[in-house]
Amino acid sequence: MKVDWLVIRSSAISFRIDRRVPIMLLFLLAVIGVAMVINVGRGEYPISPLDIIKTILGVNTGNPDHLFVINTLRLPRTVVAFMVGMALAISGTIFQGLTRNPLADPGIIGINSGASLAAVTVIVLFPSAPVYILPLSAFVGALLMAALIYWLAWNNGSSPILLILMGVGLSAIASAFTSLMITFGEINSVNDALVWLAGSVYGRTWEQVFSFLPWLIIFVPMALTLARHLNALNLGDDVARSLGSRVEWQRSLLLLVAVALAGASVATAGMIGFVGLISPHLGRQLVGTNHQGLIPTSALLGGMIVVVADLLGRTLFAPIEIPCGVVTAAVGAPYFLYLLIRNRKK
Repeated sequence: MKVDWLVIRSSAISFRIDRRVPIMLLFLLAVIGVAMVINVGRGEYPISPLDIIKTILGVNTGNPDHLFVINTLRLPRTVVAFMVGMALAISGTIFQGLTRNPLADPGIIGINSGASLAAVTVIVLFPSAPVYILPLSAFVGALLMAALIYWLAWNNGSSPILLILMGVGLSAIASAFTSLMITFGEINSVNDALVWLAGSVYGRTWEQVFSFLPWLIIFVPMALTLARHLNALNLGDDVARSLGSRVEWQRSLLLLVAVALAGASVATAGMIGFVGLISPHLGRQLVGTNHQGLIPTSALLGGMIVVVADLLGRTLFAPIEIPCGVVTAAVGAPYFLYLLIRNRKK
């Protein structure tokens, strides 16, 4: 039986969360902090956790190399991994709530493919474009893909399965056009696009952190504010309307948030799959189905998953580095098959 831990109400905001949520969030933050310190410290040039903390806090460690290795090479990529994981997890949670489908994920239903096509187009055709252009182009590509999927699904009697099928089909088409762009692109731009498509935070700098940060600042609070409406929509349109929800408006806002976060994530780190699928499932096991607690819990789980995936990709077969997108796919693909089997009769 769930017991409310905190209730906040005002004219614009209303939160009602399970008592497990704040405890779980604190626990996940501690685990993420440890994972990030380990990720920053591991590599060909190992650094102790104490020296990492000192360097981040601006305390002199007596080794001038620490500042460069940590603040220039390792910390930005770790921060990007955490931010991308958060965004993908929130996006996946919203898609699963909107479609009432546990198999929904921005990668599986084709949103990431639309973002990827737009981003690869920019990388190949406009290699000197400013860094902030990539998230904007990916957002436009993701938004167009989402609109097309929903339009086709609704015109054919929308259902959760139909939405998945439309997404898979359109994703294949977008992937084909992406391959076409790569085939006819200039060799240096193509190499950049191929590395990016594998899903990696390799070489990410503070420039990517600060270009991605506004997307989180704008859309994460929107997701948290709209979480109670997502609870209502998850019960079905008729029930949501009876509860006073403006169904179409709120669905559109939630879709905008999910697409924006997915598109910005793809633009920043490429195709990192299955994070938006796994995180909400783990979150429900920990804090239940109330999206007001599920969204922040899933966000931290997603950030943790990508940070750990980056750590494993860097260290398992060192000095060879495996993109974190490959690691998440190695875990996520079997989990997706498990969900398909478990939900085949639903």
